[in-house]
Amino acid sequence: MASNDEKRVDPTVEIIVELFPEEFLRNAARETGVVRRERKVDPVIFFWVLTLGFGVRFLSTIRGLKRKYEEKAEIKLSVSSFYDRFTPEMEDFLHRCVLHAIEFQAQQASRILGDKLNRFKDLVIQDSTIIRLHLALAKIWPAARSKKTAAGVKVSCVISAIADSPKSVRIYPERTAEAKLLRLGPWLKDHILLIDLGYFKYLFFDRIERYGGYFVSRLKGNANPLIVGVNRKWRGNSVDVVRKKLRDVLPVLKREILDVDVEVKFKRRKYGGKQSTVNRRFRMVCIFNSESGEYHTYLTNISAGILSAEDIALLYGARWEIELVFKELRSHYRMDLIPSENPDIVKCLIWVAILTLMCSRRILRLIRKANPQNANRYTHLRWAKVFSEQADRLLTEVLECMGLKLDMLTLYSIYVGQGCDPNVKRERLMDRWVT
Repeated sequence: MASNDEKRVDPTVEIIVELFPEEFLRNAARETGVVRRERKVDPVIFFWVLTLGFGVRFLSTIRGLKRKYEEKAEIKLSVSSFYDRFTPEMEDFLHRCVLHAIEFQAQQASRILGDKLNRFKDLVIQDSTIIRLHLALAKIWPAARSKKTAAGVKVSCVISAIADSPKSVRIYPERTAEAKLLRLGPWLKDHILLIDLGYFKYLFFDRIERYGGYFVSRLKGNANPLIVGVNRKWRGNSVDVVRKKLRDVLPVLKREILDVDVEVKFKRRKYGGKQSTVNRRFRMVCIFNSESGEYHTYLTNISAGILSAEDIALLYGARWEIELVFKELRSHYRMDLIPSENPDIVKCLIWVAILTLMCSRRILRLIRKANPQNANRYTHLRWAKVFSEQADRLLTEVLECMGLKLDMLTLYSIYVGQGCDPNVKRERLMDRWVT
């Protein structure tokens, strides 16, 4: 049994300190050059104040963040010196922390795929969201398709169903084409990738299959593939669809489900100055939607023997999960409320939002494991609200775990230092009447 002098560390503190141990943070700060510039600011304390203070509560200004750091680090800083913390080196440091957390979470999967998907390694979802920025950044990051002058960046994410967390995150100028955001490679082997229409390209589907991966995508409205085979037969006088184009078939169909193989034609990239035209065969599933009176059409390379047509439609519906991730980042970690005109601060705070999300998901994994009967009732958005409300207390516990504890003398010093308006020349309402 622990002695009275020993304080039991909260398990939530333990698992996020395990995610970002002090040794890793100090080494990363040193390797990225943050230490050389941050002699007065401890990079470990700065990291946790950013992630559990700024990232969750979103202290509305850098000045507010400065006060929070002074409180936790028991130090007094000038405003200008604190602004100088947000450098390309700091952005590199925070980005490295994100990559570390992604790798760490991937090695400790919190979920397993269900029976229908147990032959696959993971289910991953790709998409991006636009973050609106201060107008002063329009020359650096101009907005796309905007009639007014505006600025913005795209945050591209790949979400892992097994890790219940981002698998990759990248920041791009808003005008970057969606097709350039999709990073395909050997990592796709035995993975299912759910793809948004913005990434629809037969060349991509071909490459995914060549890497040994699988995909499900909505079919573009102007796509008109040739039907070459039927995966589900219907009784009676059903319309013969083989060797017909999709757009010729859909208007005369009476069935609720069309499950067929289609042939598409596209050009591959040039190799050795030559470009080849390729014919590929994929599976196409059309599900009639009674509300809209139209067919929802999907393209995939998952065979009918593995997933039925209904399963394909339901599986694609899981793509909504990434929209909830973006909503969580915006609503609870305020990734879309970055008013700064400094591009380094903008990039730093985007990475901070991702780091806060990673910490939140790490603790959520612990809570679900502690209550397995009700694990699915800990929904992401509800959990994010609870996590946000308790983050300040968690920050205090994390710093205490590192040996930092505020006493009454420290609190007195904080009140003396932070309660004083830094604007020396500002005239106060009662100055001329009282002393």
